[in-house]
Amino acid sequence: MVAKKDRKVKQAAQQKKTDGISVRRFAITYLILMGAFFFLIGFTPLQKIVDINGLYTRGIVATTAKVLGILSIPCTYQGSIIQLPSISLDVKFGCNGLEAVMIYSVAVIAFPSSWKKKLIGISAGFLIIQVVNVLRIAALGYSGIHFKSLFEYIHIYVAQGIMIAVALGVFFLYLNYAQERKGASAG
Repeated sequence: MVAKKDRKVKQAAQQKKTDGISVRRFAITYLILMGAFFFLIGFTPLQKIVDINGLYTRGIVATTAKVLGILSIPCTYQGSIIQLPSISLDVKFGCNGLEAVMIYSVAVIAFPSSWKKKLIGISAGFLIIQVVNVLRIAALGYSGIHFKSLFEYIHIYVAQGIMIAVALGVFFLYLNYAQERKGASAG
């Protein structure tokens, strides 16, 4: 009986030690990958070859303009600018959703699971985050037209908070997905 208790205590201590190493590994991997991604996005010589942020932004702006058109809100767009009846939106890094996708994707990559699960998680997360982001930008355009006095408050506090919450929520969903599958395959 005492030997069983000692074994359980040792197993619990070993598990705690392993969990600490996993968290440390996750954090280090996350920081290194985020640094690498931000370097790739901001490295000027690379931007001259392929401007990832610029391409991404133009895609988001075009998609958002189409959504605004579906909502019968007249607009034109060029580059990173969406011109609406009484306001112009300049969609830059941080507002285009690329930062949220990077933060989410790096967390998924850093979390220990199979590459198949990671690719599914990144693909699903990308779609969810970008659908919410396009709707967020369209809603900002709407608020800029109809609630101009509240636009800055909505932009800074509400819209940014939504993106942070969505990215975090999608990551929690991914964690649940990755852990459920791990437990199901172990049993």
